[in-house]
Amino acid sequence: MNLPDIELICVDLAVQLQQMIDDKQLNNPLIVGIRTGGVWVAERLQEAISGNSDIASLDISFYRDDFTRHGLHPKVQGSELPDSIEDRDIILVDDVIMSGRTIRAAMNELFDYGRPGTIHLVCLLDIGRRELPIQPDICGATLALNDGQLVKLTGPKPMVLTLA
Repeated sequence: MNLPDIELICVDLAVQLQQMIDDKQLNNPLIVGIRTGGVWVAERLQEAISGNSDIASLDISFYRDDFTRHGLHPKVQGSELPDSIEDRDIILVDDVIMSGRTIRAAMNELFDYGRPGTIHLVCLLDIGRRELPIQPDICGATLALNDGQLVKLTGPKPMVLTLA
């Protein structure tokens, strides 16, 4: 399987994101990356668009619904968000969307910081396999993987995509 070019996808995502910000007239959106790959993508997107948007990060380790099953990831870094996100337009960014559970956990954490005005989801890659009805507003590419196959994004510079 040929994997897509991450750099080209990021350029395309940035164009689509700027268009969405303009079309929806989002005022001072907060770009929030989900650790770790989502943060790398969020940083790349912020650099590519006007750069006026604030950026933040989420570590959803304590919000995962499989926390008791799998334990805590050894590299918990904590979240870096403003004190309040009340009524802010949030652009939630992740590297890969699969089941939707990571996004659900991220939204649960966001609501602990306040009630956002809107949440828009941007994902670099979609590999399907949904377990929850969560879909990205903007997605760079969709991959059809075999059962048991996953993709892994490493980085941040350069960001590299590999099959796992």
